[in-house]
Amino acid sequence: MTSLTRIAIVARKTIRYGIYTIIFLIVGKIILDATVAAYRKAFPPALPPATVKFGKLPQIPFPEASSSATLTYTLETPEGGLPTNISTQAKVYFMPKVSPNLLSLDNAKAIANGLRFGSDPQQISDTVYVFNNPKAPSALKINIITGAFSISYNLAQDKSPLDNKPPIAEVAASKFRSFLSDGNILPADLTGTTTSKYLKLSNGQLIDALSLSESDLAKVNLFRKNYDKLPSVTGIPDQANVWAMLSGAGDPEHEIIAAEYHYFPVDETQFSTYPIKTPAEAFAELQAKQAFIASIGLNKDGDSLKIRHIYLAYFDPGTETEFYQPIYVFEGDNGFIAYLPAVSAAYYGD
Repeated sequence: MTSLTRIAIVARKTIRYGIYTIIFLIVGKIILDATVAAYRKAFPPALPPATVKFGKLPQIPFPEASSSATLTYTLETPEGGLPTNISTQAKVYFMPKVSPNLLSLDNAKAIANGLRFGSDPQQISDTVYVFNNPKAPSALKINIITGAFSISYNLAQDKSPLDNKPPIAEVAASKFRSFLSDGNILPADLTGTTTSKYLKLSNGQLIDALSLSESDLAKVNLFRKNYDKLPSVTGIPDQANVWAMLSGAGDPEHEIIAAEYHYFPVDETQFSTYPIKTPAEAFAELQAKQAFIASIGLNKDGDSLKIRHIYLAYFDPGTETEFYQPIYVFEGDNGFIAYLPAVSAAYYGD
């Protein structure tokens, strides 16, 4: 009995100390990981030199400025000032251009057929053709080289699409994606933020509706996915380069009331890193009136406004260009949004 008792005591102690050891190792691993993470955050490893393999970059094709208001800016951000988490370099991606070829018109006809428009187009210019919908008063105008197109529906001739309420936002987005897929023009990277709003027809004009119950149409915006963890923005901040207005009609011919498709591909495999401006340099350029004001919001000439948020994004152009480039985005009070090229000025051509 004495021997068995001693064995039992030793076994209990072994189990107890084994548990203590396991707990010690787990806690130690957690502390070690946290310490290493904190050290790397405080002292991040130096980045390799920027590759700048594309040489001098062309200027970013911002739209023509819609506002010339003179504003003054102060910082009031969550960080208490300029952001401290901006990297010293960012990627610039190559955007391949589409060259005209003998099949350009045939390709446009295939898109039109997929989108349920006719195959007998009217030529407007060397590169622009119009396809009419045989079952509804709507038309598709397409650039046969770039593939950019617009769709318009003549509601003055036929208001029947407005007889039913439009689909809810999620369904409208799904329907629009399905519509593009039918034309084989739903790109893999058009999977970023999806926004939507409801519209109503008032005195011949489309205005914002407060809810689905009082709306006539649902507008859907399809933005490009994040590249290198940075969001995509456009020349009109609340509108993607690919969007549509959908009615509650049950058939596709009467469902798409208006649409714009200005998509230009990005080659994710071809990129180069470039040095970028510091947040202080970018803010100084904003103060020096060098930024593109994408949205003046409710601000007026001479206003002083607070900048609430500063971050990097990629500018998604609505026109053909060579490169997909990073920019600084400044968001301020009353809907103010401004853009600045993020790459250091020395790396831009004339």
